[in-house]
Amino acid sequence: MLKAKSIFKSYGQLQILKGVDLEVQRGEIVTIVGASGAGKSSLLNILGTLDRPDSGQLTINDIELSKLSNRNLSDFRNRKIGFIFQFHHLLAEFTAVENVCIPAFIAGVARSEAEKKAKDLLERLGLHDRINHKPNELSGGEQQRVAVARALINNPALIFADEPSGNLDSVNALELHELFIKLRNDFNQTFVIVTHNEDLANLSDRTVLMKDGLIVQ
Repeated sequence: MLKAKSIFKSYGQLQILKGVDLEVQRGEIVTIVGASGAGKSSLLNILGTLDRPDSGQLTINDIELSKLSNRNLSDFRNRKIGFIFQFHHLLAEFTAVENVCIPAFIAGVARSEAEKKAKDLLERLGLHDRINHKPNELSGGEQQRVAVARALINNPALIFADEPSGNLDSVNALELHELFIKLRNDFNQTFVIVTHNEDLANLSDRTVLMKDGLIVQ
């Protein structure tokens, strides 16, 4: 599903990634752990095509992404990849259902179809009575579930999450972690998750440890 080989990345004189190799199978939940500054988020940004490596090869679904133009890469990202961040980045002026629809609109999906899919996702995530609420009317856990629905709207094959439960209390964090397991079981989606949360790491299929810009375990 995903194969990264010899990924190097520097910012100025600071070398962040020093030749990372990683393979992820379809339907697998992989967590990436390690101390702050180990390069976890930098690697996730490159795997998710939000940033390009200085060198190395990244392949998703047998497509070598370095060969895509910026426009084609952007289209690939929108259609094939979902993102969940620690800070949910919902747009304050839009309702839950409108926030979820945004990636579908970018992909050219008709409004009626996008809204139906968004409502179905929000209902599946237990937010059927909150679809017309704006972010400031939702709890932290509800906002993060809206962000999960937004990540799922285009049926991505691969979902990247960067500290997705970092802003949640223990109850909401556990619910989010169990939701990832359910989504994988229901839709065979693949998750790559950066986390400091040991409970989430323990629920995953596999945990990889990063240290000083390399995967060491």
